[in-house]
Amino acid sequence: MNLRALQYFVKLSDLRHFSKAAEACFVSQPTLSTQVRKLEDELGVQLVERSPRKIMLTPVGEEIAERARLVLSDIDQIRAVARRAGDPADGNLRLGLFPTLAPYLLPHVIPNIRKQYPNLRLQLAEEKTDDILKMLHQGELDAALLALPINDNGLDLEILFDEPFVLAVPGDHPLATKSRIILKDLNGSELLLLEEGHCLREHALEVCALAGAHERVDFHATSMETLRQMVAANVGITLMPLLSVKPPIAQTSNLVTIRFASPTPSRTIAMVWRNSSALADFLRELAACFSNLPPDLLKH
Repeated sequence: MNLRALQYFVKLSDLRHFSKAAEACFVSQPTLSTQVRKLEDELGVQLVERSPRKIMLTPVGEEIAERARLVLSDIDQIRAVARRAGDPADGNLRLGLFPTLAPYLLPHVIPNIRKQYPNLRLQLAEEKTDDILKMLHQGELDAALLALPINDNGLDLEILFDEPFVLAVPGDHPLATKSRIILKDLNGSELLLLEEGHCLREHALEVCALAGAHERVDFHATSMETLRQMVAANVGITLMPLLSVKPPIAQTSNLVTIRFASPTPSRTIAMVWRNSSALADFLRELAACFSNLPPDLLKH
């Protein structure tokens, strides 16, 4: 049994498609299929149910896939221990971020990280929070940037910064002329929100509850950019994280953003990693780079 066969089989169990799994593993489909066949022959059990339209794992295949993930995670930890003995900043680091943060934060922090760690190669995965947590525990990621709270005793974290929310309204909205608003100004309002699974949706619902507002139930956006364009098209109003309206993000016509007076609704961003990680000391050091934002960036 070799690690490469386990890697191929785990990727196949994730994607349930031979061609996609082979592409993700950077090998040809026949190569991946042959390795999975050899693994079945060696174990003496059928791992995969093959049909023209879809791939399914047998019950024993599901169990072996889960155990294989643990094996591969342990192998990653062995590599991490060896890397820590040398220079943890010289190599790959797999980092997860969620979609309403990644494109707006990275332009402000990556140049400084490259300058401080020129040999560090960040491999970024942009996924929803639940998927990132799953990937962390399966050893597919070394660390992640997430919005708190994260209730997981298996993870350590370092708080990076608090990001305020702003209200986004069309240019002719009654609140558009205000320089500051308070939560009570939203009493009775309908807000456009993201679909289920986005942590920003949960934060926005908390603000709605405090302000006496509610969500517009006939519309759920799939992305922050959809929300932005719907506001500009006079469909409604929404809450947006401050970084999503800061340069280098281009201004959107017919969209006005308004800051909240104190107490300002916000979300807390943290770096998280497994508390068993051999890279913990380096990750705390790296977290300082992600929290070192330009002085006026979080001002509006």
